[in-house]
Amino acid sequence: MKKTWLTTNELAALLQVSIKTIRRAYRNGEIPIVRFRRMVRFDLEEVRRVMQRKSIRPNLRVTAQREGCATGGGSRRRAPQNAPVR
Repeated sequence: MKKTWLTTNELAALLQVSIKTIRRAYRNGEIPIVRFRRMVRFDLEEVRRVMQRKSIRPNLRVTAQREGCATGGGSRRRAPQNAPVR
């Protein structure tokens, strides 16, 4: 079987997750990497095998709905203090 070495961007696109999720996963040791000098590459079959064995699902983060969500994720601006104005 021929091995295909993928970059972080390519693996993120195939798994439909963000690049940050891929980086976090390999830094935490959740998915295997191969280093070629300073470059990081992934073997797709090995990554899928490890994900199935550990039953890891990529974390999909939803950030577009943050402002209007019911959990109060609105603005991060501080509320004005109730001090008297002089």
